[in-house]
Amino acid sequence: MNSKQTGFTLLEILISLSVGLILVGGVMSAFVGMRTTSAETSSIGELQENGRFALNILTDDLLRQDFWGDYTGTFDLASLSVSPDANGLSNDCNGAGLNNSTFPRATGHFRTLWGETAATNSVIDCIDDAKIGSDVLQLKRVISSPVTTTTANNYYLATNMNSGVVFTGTDIPEVDNSQVWEYQHHVYYVKEETVNGVTFPVLMQGRLTTDMTFGPIIDGVEMIRFMYGIDTMGDGIINAYISADNVTEDQWDNADDMNILAVRIFVLTRSVRRDFDYSNTNTYLLGDLEVTMDDNYRRLLLSTTVTLYNAGVDSW
Repeated sequence: MNSKQTGFTLLEILISLSVGLILVGGVMSAFVGMRTTSAETSSIGELQENGRFALNILTDDLLRQDFWGDYTGTFDLASLSVSPDANGLSNDCNGAGLNNSTFPRATGHFRTLWGETAATNSVIDCIDDAKIGSDVLQLKRVISSPVTTTTANNYYLATNMNSGVVFTGTDIPEVDNSQVWEYQHHVYYVKEETVNGVTFPVLMQGRLTTDMTFGPIIDGVEMIRFMYGIDTMGDGIINAYISADNVTEDQWDNADDMNILAVRIFVLTRSVRRDFDYSNTNTYLLGDLEVTMDDNYRRLLLSTTVTLYNAGVDSW
């Protein structure tokens, strides 16, 4: 028995194609949407990670600023049996003030904390590529744990409660009832860096070895800004948070009971590459500074406040 076989009509084929195109279009739309969402999520996650890393590094350093191991007095040249000549460093970082290089000098208050908003690329004499408008932070201390061995590539402080010796090398000086701590001088700032034709901001750190050496530590940090909590009455209470450019010479020197007791840190992170499907016209408030954008970069602002536990302490 033969049966008559027939194919699809033209109308049926057109309907099938139309339904197929609709389904494929829906799948592609969902795929593109998921890919865009995934890229946005990844970019925001990277901004958060970079910002938190920067905050952690700056917070850790500020918490230990002006920490001098076992020594219990004000750290200055009078308290040191031996102190290296700062002129021995080929690129010592000298901040503002009479006594603001790596090691204490014979004149003025030894500044263990200092900052400034960069009005030029050479805001401090050891750098020439600072991002204008971002802050520079300088601080000194010893690493928080004593060491039992030393190397020729770092400076150290051997100290007891009353005096100390700053030295470099492997020959530890004899100081009664002393421990040895690694001596550090850190400088933080932001610069623009270009790799393979792509320009992006990086957070730089200068650190003391046998000299001041600099290197990038975090990509995508566009600005850092610090607001300094000032006690103007000598009663241990912060009266105002002010930017570096408004801190007076006496306040940097903790003179006349005017102490910096805390620091608010603001970190603005930025994506390395543009997203031309995104327009950023946001205004970001970094303390007392408003920054308005008009480009295609994603950004994230993070902040925290750090108490300076060693601030204003003449005797621990």
